[in-house]
Amino acid sequence: MSAFSTSTGAGRPPVRQWLTLTGRKTVLVVAHTVTYGKRLLDVVSLLESDLRVQVVFTVPPHELGDGAARFLRQSGSVVLPWEEAVRIDFDLALAAGPRAMEEVRAQVVLLPHGANFLKRLVGATDSRTADSQVLGLRREDVLLGGRPPAAVVLAHENDLSELARTCPEALGVARVVGDPVRDRIVAALPGRDVYRRALGLDNERELVAVTSTWGPGSAFARFESLLPRLTDQMRNSTRRLAVLVHPNVWSGHGSRQVRAWLASWTERGMGVVPPDMDWRSVLCAADLIIGDHGSVTLYGTLTRAPILLAAAPDEEINPASPAAELAMLAPALSPFHPLSEQFAYATAEYHRPAYEAVAARITSEPGRFNRNMRALLYRLLGLGQPAHDPVIPLLPVPDRRQIWSGTGVEVPA
Repeated sequence: MSAFSTSTGAGRPPVRQWLTLTGRKTVLVVAHTVTYGKRLLDVVSLLESDLRVQVVFTVPPHELGDGAARFLRQSGSVVLPWEEAVRIDFDLALAAGPRAMEEVRAQVVLLPHGANFLKRLVGATDSRTADSQVLGLRREDVLLGGRPPAAVVLAHENDLSELARTCPEALGVARVVGDPVRDRIVAALPGRDVYRRALGLDNERELVAVTSTWGPGSAFARFESLLPRLTDQMRNSTRRLAVLVHPNVWSGHGSRQVRAWLASWTERGMGVVPPDMDWRSVLCAADLIIGDHGSVTLYGTLTRAPILLAAAPDEEINPASPAAELAMLAPALSPFHPLSEQFAYATAEYHRPAYEAVAARITSEPGRFNRNMRALLYRLLGLGQPAHDPVIPLLPVPDRRQIWSGTGVEVPA
């Protein structure tokens, strides 16, 4: 039998019958968006080197899915059309969101696509309903066609009590596994100087990273007033500026439009991290972070960079999340005072143990995502695990030419 089989009717050949290796366990990775795809690539790396397993990808229809298929193909992945993928039986499917997953013919593992569950539905401020409106923990976020998946992956044990309130029928398949992004950043931090040199930074130059989630409450929605101040006041300084914008902004508005909006500031030396680039090594290299209530800013607490908040909308933040704690801890960027004074204030007031306490809330399984996740996947596949410990790979070295190309500013090697 082929590695892929489908009941498409008599006289029609099985899908992918031309494969060289057949009889493999088959895993479908469903990447609705670039953000989901990036998260899932960390997970699938635990399986794809096993000759007993064939991994393929697909991209279902999604309003923010622009660029997802291109991103996966650039990584060398086999990307099946969605219409083909839903006609095939797979042994396992991985997804970072529930959209259309009831159509997939496989055991489904649902994972978070960011850090914790930081956001809630705007307008859900009533204390009687706020818990049920935490994005990622609502019934519609964890049930597939009204039924639980094979597994719901969580980062922290505290999420179990939230899930028990919001969707108790999924509690039996919930697994506290950890956070892959947290583990990779922590593993990469000892190599921070390598990332800084790759970005053209030396001991005399500081990197200010501006991070933004997506949506009306994000830092990106304030860029029109924030970026002119940053580029003007940093033009003759030893600081370099790079922005990390959520892929959903690029997908929603179009990459051409986003680059056009940012062009006047890139011409003055601001760098832009492309949506398909690994942002984590850039975050590791930062000396100061200006962010909002998104996952990237929260992951910034793992570094030793002071954090200033350009946006932290109360109505969007899950009050039980570490994002709410960070919003109380990190200084808020002021429009009335010089940025140099605010940078100095944030640095002087930075208290590492307080930020470590916030970072500790990202997961209750620090450093154990790969071990826990691999055990779960192989159990669901019905295979014995490989006879070696899973490795946390180092983050790729960033290419500064992709960030500062066309800025007119030479970033020294």
